[in-house]
Amino acid sequence: MTVQLQQLRYFVAVAETRHFTQAADILGVSQPTLSKQIHTLESSLGAPLFERIRGGVTLTVAGETLLPLAQRMVADADAAREAVQDIVGLRRGEVRLGATPSLCSSLVPAVLRTYRADHPGIQLYVSEGSSQDLITDLLAHSLDLALIVHSEHGVDPALETTELLRESLVVASVADGPPLTVGRQLDLAELRHTPMVMFREGYDIRDVTLHACERAGFTPKFAVEGGEMDAVLAFVEAGLGVALVPSMVLANRPLLRATPLAPPGMRRTIALAQRRGAVLPHAAAELREVMLEHIAAGELPFGVRAL
Repeated sequence: MTVQLQQLRYFVAVAETRHFTQAADILGVSQPTLSKQIHTLESSLGAPLFERIRGGVTLTVAGETLLPLAQRMVADADAAREAVQDIVGLRRGEVRLGATPSLCSSLVPAVLRTYRADHPGIQLYVSEGSSQDLITDLLAHSLDLALIVHSEHGVDPALETTELLRESLVVASVADGPPLTVGRQLDLAELRHTPMVMFREGYDIRDVTLHACERAGFTPKFAVEGGEMDAVLAFVEAGLGVALVPSMVLANRPLLRATPLAPPGMRRTIALAQRRGAVLPHAAAELREVMLEHIAAGELPFGVRAL
C-alpha cells in the first residue's frame, strides 16, 4: 500500500469542505484530478472514504478514522517544510563562532553587527579562547568556524584554513610614563631590564613573546603573569609593566602607548578555520561570506592588513 502526502492533502480538503468542487478550487486543481487522487487513495486503503449526498459528501467510518491522522500528517509536513525554508532563508538557525580575545574585541563585533542587521533571526554564539582551545572545539564539533592565529608549523590536517589578515605586534606601555625608547621604534633587546606583563600558559602571544625575547638574547623579567587579554592590558595601564600585544587591541585604550618594534618587527597571521570537508550550516556559510566581504572592504582595525 502506497499513500502519498498529496493524496492526504486532497482528502483533508474535501473532508473539511464536504465538497469536491470547493476543495478543488482551494487546492487550485481541476475536479477530475482531485476525484482521481481520492479514488486512488481509497484503492490503496481498501475502503471508501466518502459517501455522496445531495449537495456534497459525508465521511464514511473509514474517512472519520483517517481524518485526524491525515490532518496531523499534513500539518507536520507543512511545519517541516516551513522550518527548512526558515533555515535556508536565514530566518532561523544558529552560528557558533570562535575567536581569539584580540579579535573578539576588534574585528568580530563589526562583522557580527553587519550580519545581525541582515539576519536578526539567527542566534549567534561566540566562544573566546586561545587558538589551540578553538581548534580543539572545532574538532569536537562545538564550533562551526574559528578565527585563529595561523601557526608557522601549520594546523591539524583535519582542518582547512583561509588566511585573512596580518596583524602587527607592538609594545604596550602606560601612556603617561616615560617613553620606552628614544626613537620611534623599539628594539626588543631594549626591554631586557623592563618588567613585563605576561599572558597565561597556552596563550598564543605568550609563546611568541618568549621566543622573540630568546632570539633577542635575553629572558624576560615578569612583573605579573597569568592573565587574559583584558587583564594584561589593565595591568599595563596600572603601570605594572609592559606587554607585547596585537596593535588592534590598543585602538580604544587611551591610557596606553603603542611602540612599534624595529624592523623586521613582529607579525602574526589570522586565519579562518573550519573542519575539512564539512558542509557548513547555511547560517555559518553566510557569516563566512559576510566576514570575507568586510575584510575585502578594508574595514579593519588599526595595525591590521588583509591578505
